[in-house]
Amino acid sequence: MKAEILKMLRESEGYLSGQQICDAFQVSRTAVWKVINQLKEEGYQIEAVRNKGYRIVDCPDAVNKEAVKSYLKTAWAGQNLFYYEETDSTNTQAKRLGEEGAAHGTLVVAGQQNAGKGRRGKSWSSPPGSSIYMSILLRPELPPDKAPMLTLVMAYAAALAILEQEDIGVKIKWPNDLVLNKKKICGILTEMSAEVDYINYVVIGIGINANTESFPEELSETATSLRLESGESVCRARLIAGVMERFEQCYEEFVRAGDLSPFAAGYNDILVNCGREVRILEPGRERNGISAGIDNGGRLLVEYEDGTTEAVFAGEVSVRGIYNYV
Repeated sequence: MKAEILKMLRESEGYLSGQQICDAFQVSRTAVWKVINQLKEEGYQIEAVRNKGYRIVDCPDAVNKEAVKSYLKTAWAGQNLFYYEETDSTNTQAKRLGEEGAAHGTLVVAGQQNAGKGRRGKSWSSPPGSSIYMSILLRPELPPDKAPMLTLVMAYAAALAILEQEDIGVKIKWPNDLVLNKKKICGILTEMSAEVDYINYVVIGIGINANTESFPEELSETATSLRLESGESVCRARLIAGVMERFEQCYEEFVRAGDLSPFAAGYNDILVNCGREVRILEPGRERNGISAGIDNGGRLLVEYEDGTTEAVFAGEVSVRGIYNYV
């Protein structure tokens, strides 16, 4: 009920009377008063005026189950929500829930990770109180060879959500990072449990540097945050909900089409690799070319001096002299 009352307060154009809340949830004035006090204790500034009701004056940058739920407008993405103040890795927890039969669209959010995961076994820096750590569990009815495209679906959805909410020029670095001013602000890790011809579940983890104000020395040249680049604080709960809303839309378009054709052009518009030099890493045969964007299967199209074009899979490409962290 707390998430629903918070949502009502947020969406109200003026004061929301205690009686309106009582009628909406069939509870007593005392029950409403207790929820309002709980919200105040969590940092919400709520003005109470006799004969008028309640009005939110200011919201904290709170990330918890109620805060995220109060912003969610999705049909399924994130509606089954698990929040951990501290955990090892949201991907690990989402995979556990997947093994236990959790529903498609289950979202795991954490305030802090002790063993955050990056690609190729790397760790993801996960300090408390400033960034977004979340993983979504999916049960797609797709052949396993299409699962890698889900990483690109999430990258595009997250970029759109950031562009809409923060109005800041985020770009995609194919296939699984978001960058700002040549520095990384977001990483995505997709893991899958599958049989030869059947996907049991897919987990997509995403970490976003939101309100981080400083980084350890070893990361300061390669990482940045939305707050450092914009100079303004980010409402993390609202951004989480925004990513889920955009992801739900993009995922459904992807499933209907069976590929990335519904938004490949939009993806390429914000693909920082596009038109840039890349180096193809293949044992015994490394070569340079120019990126021409992705195809409908999510592969990077690389054009060579001899006029030929090659579709390259993730893990085979390096970007030369473009990103500080590559």
